[in-house]
Amino acid sequence: MGEDVSRQQFTGADRVRFRSQVSRGTEAIARMLVEGLFTDHGRPPEPLLGMEVELNLIDAAGNPAMANAAVLDVIADPDYQTELGQFNVEINVAPRPFVGADTIGLEQALRGSLNRAEAAAATTGNHLVMIGMLPTLRDEHFRHHWISANPRYDLLNEQIFAARGEDLELDITGVELADDRDREHLQITTDSILPEAACTSLQLHLRVAPEDFAAHWNAAQAVSGVQVAIAGNSPFLAGKALWHETRIPVFEQATDTRPLELKNQGVRPRVWFGERWINTIFDLFEENTRYFPALLPVSTDVDPLAVLDAGGIPELDELRLHNGTVYRWNRPVYDVVDGRAHLRVENRVLPAGPTVIDIMANAAFYYGVVRGLVESEQPVWSQMSFDAARENLAAGAHWGMRAQLYWPDIGWVRPDELTLRKLLPIAERGLTSFGVSEKTRRRYLEVIRGRCLTQQTGSVWQRRAVAARERAGDSRAQALHGMLTDYTVLMHEGEPVHTWPVP
Repeated sequence: MGEDVSRQQFTGADRVRFRSQVSRGTEAIARMLVEGLFTDHGRPPEPLLGMEVELNLIDAAGNPAMANAAVLDVIADPDYQTELGQFNVEINVAPRPFVGADTIGLEQALRGSLNRAEAAAATTGNHLVMIGMLPTLRDEHFRHHWISANPRYDLLNEQIFAARGEDLELDITGVELADDRDREHLQITTDSILPEAACTSLQLHLRVAPEDFAAHWNAAQAVSGVQVAIAGNSPFLAGKALWHETRIPVFEQATDTRPLELKNQGVRPRVWFGERWINTIFDLFEENTRYFPALLPVSTDVDPLAVLDAGGIPELDELRLHNGTVYRWNRPVYDVVDGRAHLRVENRVLPAGPTVIDIMANAAFYYGVVRGLVESEQPVWSQMSFDAARENLAAGAHWGMRAQLYWPDIGWVRPDELTLRKLLPIAERGLTSFGVSEKTRRRYLEVIRGRCLTQQTGSVWQRRAVAARERAGDSRAQALHGMLTDYTVLMHEGEPVHTWPVP
């Protein structure tokens, strides 16, 4: 969620000043691009893999545990932080070189860190679960008092509802759990943005040279629909069987600042895929300035253009804060480390889990495909409309492996076939170009291959497990709790989800 923000009231003058500061920050970005002031200007950056993994907390019975403060106290690791809901924590994985066999070292480090955190959490009677959406969450868990204690979260909640002027409504029609079932429909109203906290994700960061940013962002957009289709892990919310990757519509609806009238006018949503391919990162920051009012208009006294005039590198606090409240599925990131500025693409479409090796396989597939597409002779984004990429994301999230996606030179195709025929070879080439070892490439891409051949994602396994339990006589609540118990055991055993048996 970005920097801590103290609770305060905002005036009209605050908003005017913040808008001016964001605009000047955008001008500073333009100058820095022209003047070559980014660390990676003119040369390929050292490939670094960085990630954030959001986790859910459950008690011994599998119910959401509103205990992140107590759990973080016993974990006592600065890599673990609060998230929006009291049933969430997040681990930030420090960037590592994405070359040789170092990626397997990252897998081992992540597994070790999660094991230590789980052991610490267990001393409080709670447990960590890597899952895209906790299936035992119910609508009562979205009440305002379950927001985490950090004042930023309550302030963000307040500002979203002030902009919206009315309660939030989730309205989602799902996919049949079995051929003999009807589609289930979730319709709930809430006075908080806590449904957003139900959307626990894997966020992947890739540092890129400024002149290469547009190509990497466009490639990430183009492949987003395939990502969610072959990695879905969020099929249940509030007792309903919904999309294979329900995080996508829930996140879109849970942070929507627009009442119906503004939707009808075509006002852009805060959770946004975008509307066009870009030519430079400046396009995205300019859109932020042009289309989105401030949610948290906290300003400094620093003039970023004056910092540039003095030979310095500006932090651009207002631009970064504003950018953090425009929830693009592929977000541009400006950052300054040791006085040097760089740019990153933050990929936000993937769910957490199910296992560490599944997370690493999803990361390797994403990085490999993006690099392979960027290095292709004819860019894929020059061969398909932006609308097709946006529709692919919705279809992949809705239908999972059963989706029909559009891809140039192929037409309409299922994601498993597209991945096996076209994208795995591209990912192989991309990872090779990064300098990833053959052992690492084989380890992770075989997981993706196995998932496509078995057509079993985390979402598919969850749905099959719940349907089997209901056929055996369980109620929905019993089936969800039983499935989550089995899921947690298999998650700790660590085998990729496509090998999991359905009980």
